[in-house]
Amino acid sequence: MASLETAYMGVALKNPIIVGACSMTSNMSSIKKIEEQGAAALVFPSLFEEQIQLERMKLEEDLQIGGYRHAEMITIFPELEHAGPREHLVWVRKAKESVSIPVFASLNCVNRETWADYAVQLVETGVDGLELNFFATPSDFVRSASDIEDEQIDILREIKSKVNVPVSVKLSINYTNPLHFIKKLDESGVNGFVLFNRFFQPDIDIEEEENTFPFNFSNEVDNRLPLRYAGLLYGNIKADVCSSTGIIMAQDIIKMLLAGAACVQVVTSLYRHKVTHLKTMIEALNRWMDEKGYTDIGSFRGTLSQKNSTDPWRYTRAQYVKLLLHPEQFLKNTKTG
Repeated sequence: MASLETAYMGVALKNPIIVGACSMTSNMSSIKKIEEQGAAALVFPSLFEEQIQLERMKLEEDLQIGGYRHAEMITIFPELEHAGPREHLVWVRKAKESVSIPVFASLNCVNRETWADYAVQLVETGVDGLELNFFATPSDFVRSASDIEDEQIDILREIKSKVNVPVSVKLSINYTNPLHFIKKLDESGVNGFVLFNRFFQPDIDIEEEENTFPFNFSNEVDNRLPLRYAGLLYGNIKADVCSSTGIIMAQDIIKMLLAGAACVQVVTSLYRHKVTHLKTMIEALNRWMDEKGYTDIGSFRGTLSQKNSTDPWRYTRAQYVKLLLHPEQFLKNTKTG
């Protein structure tokens, strides 16, 4: 039987499947099931600075209700301090202690000074690595692309200087030139990239005439974007690439490995098919490797990347000219999937 062992950011993995941050990785019972079904690692849900700020403001608001109705009531409330990130840190530590597979902590901050502080506190829980959620959503008309990127690079460098575990960055696609930014992060010492983060997109309910934010799972077609970047980045950066979004079946994992990804993150797949689907995907990956005669992942990873492709334009083409000139190829691809 083929060996599925691989490594991500220098962390040994028994196979290339990591369960991404979700409700299943925050529950002690479900993370044990995740381990039992064969996941190589898991990402604990993000420590969100915005959520902590909101909770702190709500506490202060509740404590002050009615506090100044009468002079004698001014000191009725005890001096209470909001727990801040401590409760989250307790659960991260419990998760790490509950399983033997690697556990990565996820961090999502809004203030520059908070990133390094929370990163250090997360590392003290014993996690095997950090996943920083960097993003650039279209919400600011003033800041330039370079301002946003430079700030995020500075945040990465500061965190790297203060922690002793590998650090990955989970990016959205909303950068002017993702390849250029990824290269700069790579030169700044990042250990891994999770490509890509999938955000909520706004919608409108025309009957109620109101804005909505529907929750939608990813689907297989969504994995073509991380596939493109796995193929483009293989052999061109030092950091490892972990493909994320639209990884539903074992064949999706195989595609990412062939393109050059070191591993993948799955979430939607488990909500659709339950945690037991992990074992199904692992068995299918092993079976495919045996059928192809591959003894380990290293023997085929990146063989279909841009670097190793006979058609270097395959990962950069964005228009349909070739398909219009060769419609028979389009029809063949359509019939085969």
